[in-house]
Amino acid sequence: MGYETKHSETVYLGKAFDVRRDQILLPDGKETTFDVVVHPGAVTLIPIDSAGRILFVRQYRYAIGEELLELPAGTLDEGEEPEACAHREIREETGMSAGKLEKIGEFFLVPGYSTEYMYIYLASDLKPDPLPGDEDEFITVEAIAVQKIPELISQGILRDAKSLSALFLAEPYLSRNRVD
Repeated sequence: MGYETKHSETVYLGKAFDVRRDQILLPDGKETTFDVVVHPGAVTLIPIDSAGRILFVRQYRYAIGEELLELPAGTLDEGEEPEACAHREIREETGMSAGKLEKIGEFFLVPGYSTEYMYIYLASDLKPDPLPGDEDEFITVEAIAVQKIPELISQGILRDAKSLSALFLAEPYLSRNRVD
């Protein structure tokens, strides 16, 4: 016997996600409640410029009350394919379009309470091609040499899960193409 959903209801409809409350029958016959953050999925990009640097974005994150250095990322629109989202988000957040996108991995971001699934893309052959950004985002772009990334991680400057995971997945590519 597995987990059986006895009842499910949406208890919150939000801008970025919804919350669903499920009454569950556990494998041992007991009942419990799970609250699930329902998210449409997202992409994270590792944009590599012609000098071999990675384009990061710096932005204020209201939920934690501080500014973070992160890889560009964004949420899939309803019905949008991940690659289309990646092409849109890189233009919105960095002002560059990618001549080449290569999916290098995917993962659940926080499967303990969320459905959010993240797709990771290397983006190269960049050229200026901006799109207007989201109204509530104030972003600055920073080009950082690949060899500086371990230092930024060890100093706690890079510390959001999607960026750290994406950089881990990109390591084989980045080490083959490192400019020292």
